[in-house]
Amino acid sequence: MTLTVIQYVLDRLKAIGIADVFGVPGDYAFPVNDAICEDPALRWIGCTNELNAAYAADGYARVRGMAALCTTYGVGELSAINGVAGAYAEHLPVFHLVGMPAMSVQKSRAVMHHTLGNGEYDLFRRMTESVVCAHAILTPQNVAYETERLIAEALFHRRPVYMGFPADYAVQPVLGSAAPIRPPSSEAAALEAAVAAVRAALGQVRTACALPGILVARCGLQPQMQEVIDRSGLPFATMFMDKSLLDERQPAYAGMYDGAIMTEEVRAFVEGCDQVLAIGTLASDFNTGAFTARLDPAKTIAIGHHHVRVGRKVYANVELGDVLAALAERLDRRDWPRIAPHSLGDKSGQGDDPITVEALYPRWAEFLQPGDILIAETGTASMGLGFALMPQGASFHNQTLWGSIGWATPAAVGAAAAAPDRRVVLVTGEGSHQLTAQELGQFARLGLKPVVFVLNNNGYLIERLLCRDPAIAYNDLPPWRYTELPHALGCDGWLTARVTTCAEFDAALEAAGRMDAGAYIEVVTDSYAASPLAVKLHESMASLYGA
Repeated sequence: MTLTVIQYVLDRLKAIGIADVFGVPGDYAFPVNDAICEDPALRWIGCTNELNAAYAADGYARVRGMAALCTTYGVGELSAINGVAGAYAEHLPVFHLVGMPAMSVQKSRAVMHHTLGNGEYDLFRRMTESVVCAHAILTPQNVAYETERLIAEALFHRRPVYMGFPADYAVQPVLGSAAPIRPPSSEAAALEAAVAAVRAALGQVRTACALPGILVARCGLQPQMQEVIDRSGLPFATMFMDKSLLDERQPAYAGMYDGAIMTEEVRAFVEGCDQVLAIGTLASDFNTGAFTARLDPAKTIAIGHHHVRVGRKVYANVELGDVLAALAERLDRRDWPRIAPHSLGDKSGQGDDPITVEALYPRWAEFLQPGDILIAETGTASMGLGFALMPQGASFHNQTLWGSIGWATPAAVGAAAAAPDRRVVLVTGEGSHQLTAQELGQFARLGLKPVVFVLNNNGYLIERLLCRDPAIAYNDLPPWRYTELPHALGCDGWLTARVTTCAEFDAALEAAGRMDAGAYIEVVTDSYAASPLAVKLHESMASLYGA
């Protein structure tokens, strides 16, 4: 049977590994919504709003490598655009399916709902151009070719794409065909030259280390990266955005490199190496400790997504996966000097002692188990957990670059949907949680059992640290009764607790570890109980904010 336009697209998305579509329905998108729900191999996950759906798709893509998002025209797609922009900034392929008015309506320039009333129907697609790497309005004639092009673009750039479906075209049969576009391969001579240059540079030095970056994870190349470490003997550190990219419990791991802000021993080790291999890294403000990192370009080999730079020479048309595979084969194994990472230390406090920073973060670190997926919200909580040694197989996720508060709760839904066999641990501040807390209901609806920690420090602590007047009104929040939320949102049978002392916290952690259901724990601390990295960032970034 001939497929319709939307059926063709959904078949191709299933073929590359997508099994769920996050979204909010709308009348212009009904043909797309119907096709998703009628496909037995796909699951529609309806979210409470389009922004949350985009955040959930972001979380899903971090675990599964890509995701799909579906919204209606105008009001829906613009609601989602912040989440799509975050996926773009953080290199996550999200296929944004947008249901549009019928092309016959568009051609008539009729004044329709969800428009600006000016007869222009291409405005909203144009608004998305800066936050997607490719876009197309799909028709029966172009859908085969454009779908393959958009898949190729999304996977090549590891960024979102926009797919528009006029309601009348979406249900028409496909006219034409197209073969999948093969992923690009490296140009052989350039690859050989690049690998030889890296090998020669390392052969001339006494000390070296690797800095594996986020693009390694986004491309699913952790096994190849680990093989480079294993075969070469190189030690490695990671920056904040790249945390848990590789197992942090292995002897090669040196710790978190965050410029001059934190872990002086790691900074001295990395910056003191004769050669540093920066592999798929991003030199953002948070990644570099407010730009206090000092990596000498003359001593830094940059291996990017599609190029390699050694000294002043740039080798183009080389793919990251090919470079890693070749390095694993060609690098000589050596006993490179290395250092051991530090943990957060022993937990402090007991009984009726208040939950201080020294009591909080070591307890959270101890609670984590091998294989956990940790979703840590932007702010002080993620900064405190960033320096915890993750258990084997556990992964740490934070929206380090885009940093949109409210991201973590829906992203945890997406991550849990992507890997229902793994435990998801969500750590969010109460300020961020108030933006998107309604998505908690999705966990129960989908039969998922996360452990949710809400850090209640009486307002936007990270903002208090960064602004000139910490007590200013815009950092205050309404005092919600957080532990009543799970029941109100349908999470029946969940453990709920509000803890203000170390003894209460310990009891809640023990109970959560035993639960065969979801758990929701509100952790109350002092208003200024900030993690060390948050405090140091405040000190180092004051000049950036004019404070």
